[in-house]
Amino acid sequence: MIGELNFDWVMLDAEHGSITADNIGPMIMAAEIRGLTPIVRPENNDPSVINKYLDRGAMGVQVPHINTADEARAVVDACLYHPQGMRGLGGGRMADFGWGSPVSEYVKTANSEMLVCVQIEDVIAVENLDEILNVPNIDVFFVGPTDLAQSMGHPGNNGHPDVVQAIEDVFDRIHASGNASGTPGSADQARKHTQNGIMYHYTHIPTFMSSYGRHFMEIVGRI
Repeated sequence: MIGELNFDWVMLDAEHGSITADNIGPMIMAAEIRGLTPIVRPENNDPSVINKYLDRGAMGVQVPHINTADEARAVVDACLYHPQGMRGLGGGRMADFGWGSPVSEYVKTANSEMLVCVQIEDVIAVENLDEILNVPNIDVFFVGPTDLAQSMGHPGNNGHPDVVQAIEDVFDRIHASGNASGTPGSADQARKHTQNGIMYHYTHIPTFMSSYGRHFMEIVGRI
C-alpha cells in the first residue's frame, strides 16, 4: 500500500519494532517492485548486523546513535566496499549471487548507489559534530529530535527552547559544512523543513495513520 503512494523511499525500522534480518526480505522485494528505495535502520552500529540487511537488498542504512567520528567511519566501512570501505563481500542477492556481472563491476555500482545516513541524537554527538561532519562518504546527517530532547534532560518535550535551539544549531552546522540533513515530521513540518534546507524526510506510519484518522473522524462527526 505504501508503494502505491509515490514516496521515494521507505525506512524499514529494525531498531524499533519486530523487523529482523530474517523477515525483512519480502518487504525489501515489495519495495523494489513498486520502485520504492528500501532504507533500513539497523539495531545498532555493528558491521555484521548491517551487512545482513545490505545482502538482503537494502539500498541504504540509517544508523542510530552515532556519537563520534570513529563511529561514523565504522558505518561507512560497513556499508561500502574497498576502497571506500571494508564491507564484507559475500555475493548476496543484490550481487545476483555471483552469477551476474563481474564482481569488480558490482562493487563499483553498489558503492555508487548506497545511501549512508547517520543519526545525530545525543548531546555527545552534538559536542562532536564538527569531527563527525568531516567523515567522508556520508550522504545524510539525520537529526533525531526525540532522543536528543531526552539526552538533554527533556524527555517527550521536543519543543523545549533549549532543544529547539540545539536542533537549529545542529542544522546550521550541517548545512555550513556543505552536507545534507534529515529529520522526521508531519507533512506541515516537512514543508517547513524543506524551506530551511533539509532534504531528507520521513514520517512514521503511526503519524501518517493518525493524521488521516483524525481527519476522517472530524468529517464523520459533522454528518
